Amino acid sequence: MEKATKRIMLSTPTMHGEEMRFVQEAFDKNWIAPLGFNCDNLEMEMTKYLSRDLGREYYTLALCSGSSALHLAYKLAGVKPGDVVLCSDMTFAATVNPVSYEGGRQVFIDSERETWNMDPVALKRAFEKYPEAKVVSLVHLYGTPSKLDEIIAICKEHGAILVEDAAESLSATYKGRQTGTFGDYGVISFNGNKIITTSGGGMLITDNGDKRQKAFFWATQAREKAPWYQHEEIGYNYRMSNVVAGIGRGQLLHLEEHKARKKKIYERYAEGLKGLPVTMNPYLEETSPNFWLSCLLIDKGCEVTPMQIMDKLESYNVESRPIWKPMHTQPVFAGHDFITAGDKPVDEDVFARGLCLPSDIKMTEEEQGLVIEIIKSCF
Repeated sequence: MEKATKRIMLSTPTMHGEEMRFVQEAFDKNWIAPLGFNCDNLEMEMTKYLSRDLGREYYTLALCSGSSALHLAYKLAGVKPGDVVLCSDMTFAATVNPVSYEGGRQVFIDSERETWNMDPVALKRAFEKYPEAKVVSLVHLYGTPSKLDEIIAICKEHGAILVEDAAESLSATYKGRQTGTFGDYGVISFNGNKIITTSGGGMLITDNGDKRQKAFFWATQAREKAPWYQHEEIGYNYRMSNVVAGIGRGQLLHLEEHKARKKKIYERYAEGLKGLPVTMNPYLEETSPNFWLSCLLIDKGCEVTPMQIMDKLESYNVESRPIWKPMHTQPVFAGHDFITAGDKPVDEDVFARGLCLPSDIKMTEEEQGLVIEIIKSCF
C-alpha cells in the first residue's frame, strides 16, 4: 500500500458554489455586520426544513456557535446556581460546559449499546437519586438519534425540560421526524466539520415564539427598547454574521445530498470491514441517522487497539480520531456524579474500543478503499 498523496481527512467542509451568491449579496448591499437578510432567511429556510410534515410551527435563532445556542437553551430552561442537570456523558465538552456558565452542576448519564446515546434506564436511576432535577441534556452522538420515546416519557414523568443537542445530527430523523424538534429546546451546530457549515455558527430551535424572542434579546446584549443603551439584564454577543449566514443558505441546499453521501461512506465501511473483529456504530431500525462520522468498535478480547489503528492510519497520511472521551472521566469534572445502569460503564468501554474513521464526503472510493485496506492490515 502506498501512502496517500494528499491527506485523507476526518470531515471537512464541502462547498458547492451557491454559497458565494448569498455571500456576494451581503457584500453588494454592504451588510457585513451581524444580523441581516441572510440571517433572517437562513432561519426561515431552516424552520421550513425542520417543520415539514409536522403540522406544528417552530422558531429558530441563528447564533455565532452551537455552544452559544446551548447556553441560551440552559438559560431558557431556568438553570440556576446549584441546579442539577442530567447530561449525556459521552459527548464533546461544548454540550455540558454551558451548564457551568449558569452555575448548574452536571450529573452524567451513561450510554446504552444500541445507539451509544443516553441510557433511559440510567436516566431513571438518576431521577431516583436526584428527584429535584428539572433539566435533561441529551445528545445524538455522531448523527445517530437517541431512544427518544423513552427519554421523553421519563422527562414528562418528572416534569423535566429536555434540551436536545442535535449539533451532530442535523437531517437525522427518528420515526420520520427531524432531530432537534423533540426537546423543549434544540440546538444545531454549523461548525466547519459538521454535515453543513457556515464556517462557524449554530442555531437554537423552539416551538415557543416568546422563548425565541427572549433568547434573541439575550443574544443581542440584552438591550432594552430605549433611545439610549439601556440594560436591565446581562446579555451576550451571540449574533450570527450576515456573511456566514449566506454560506449556510448555500449549504442548506445540499443537506440531503451530504446525508446521502455520508450514508454511502458508512455502507462501504460496513461492507469492506466484514470478516474483521469489528462492528460499526449502531443505530435503531426506526431511525435514519445522518452518518456524520462512521466509527468502528473492536470486538472484546481482540488484542488490536484503536490507537494502533489510528497510528497506522496516520503513517499513511490518514486522519482518524478517538471516540469522545466520557465527561465523567475528564479532570475538569472530577467529583461530578455518574449514573450507569449496569456494573460497568458502557461509554468507557466504547471509548476504549472505538475509533472515528475518515468520513469526508470529498473522499473518493479509491481513498476509502485505501483506508479499509490499512485497517485490515492491522489485524
